[in-house]
Amino acid sequence: MPATSPKSDRAALAPADLTTSAGAAPSRFGPVVLVIAAGISVQFGAALAVMIMPGTGAAGVVTLRLAAAALVLLLLCRPKVRGYARADWGTVVAFGVALAGMNGLFYQSIDRIPLGPAVTLEVLGPLVLSVVVSRRLVSLLWAGLALAGVALLAGHGGGEGFGGLDLLGAGFALGAGAMWAAYIVFSARTGRRFPQADGLALAMAVAAVLSLPLGVVEAGSALLVPSTLALGVGVAVLSSVLPYTLELLALRRLPAPTFAILMSLEPAIAATAGFLVLDQAMSAVDALAIALVIAASMGAVRSQTRKASA
Repeated sequence: MPATSPKSDRAALAPADLTTSAGAAPSRFGPVVLVIAAGISVQFGAALAVMIMPGTGAAGVVTLRLAAAALVLLLLCRPKVRGYARADWGTVVAFGVALAGMNGLFYQSIDRIPLGPAVTLEVLGPLVLSVVVSRRLVSLLWAGLALAGVALLAGHGGGEGFGGLDLLGAGFALGAGAMWAAYIVFSARTGRRFPQADGLALAMAVAAVLSLPLGVVEAGSALLVPSTLALGVGVAVLSSVLPYTLELLALRRLPAPTFAILMSLEPAIAATAGFLVLDQAMSAVDALAIALVIAASMGAVRSQTRKASA
């Protein structure tokens, strides 16, 4: 995975990334801890975002997160804006649009459905991308396994977890997954065109500008309340700045396939964060559905890795 774009490293099932590092040497336990810590930070940041949504709305939270993250990254990276071709700027703008769409749709989703199911549905985007690019018969097995998890999600009518999901919230989660797949493509291209994390910082600025009007319309002056601003910065640190840093450090010593498999655990981390922070209960059927999607993601990654090795 390109170390030039830390957030793009969260693109768990990017086939190009898997191909690049398939032959890397086994890593030690330390980088694995960093990746898991990054996942915990992201999902608990999302749980914190849910807590402040009643005051700002989902669009307001997205604006606070992206604006704060963009400000931090721009200050740290100080990216150059000269010397790039029109195609370079087109790529970084597309990356920013995908970033804004992925975050905006995801936060609209967790405003309506529990965190665990939302992340489970979102993961389907990168999973489908990996299956399509793989073009192997075994990939259909992993796709079927993921669909079984989704079927459990749709068919479980009782309980507080997957049962009785708000259809609009589920649709937003699936839309976020589609934007995640687009994000994977453009983040890799941005990483090849811009040095260090410059492309990420510029794309984050584009995403912040795109989200600002929606946030202002929905939240208005609530965005300027000191306590809300402080919580928004907390969400940005937990969901963006801290995990990007941890992942960047981990990926210097961790093979991309291992990283991708660890990223597949995020639905389980999200369900745990929802239970501990938001009191979102999870039944045995909910856990099984999450496990099926995680297994499908891991299987798709391993299949892609074997193909790259061959």
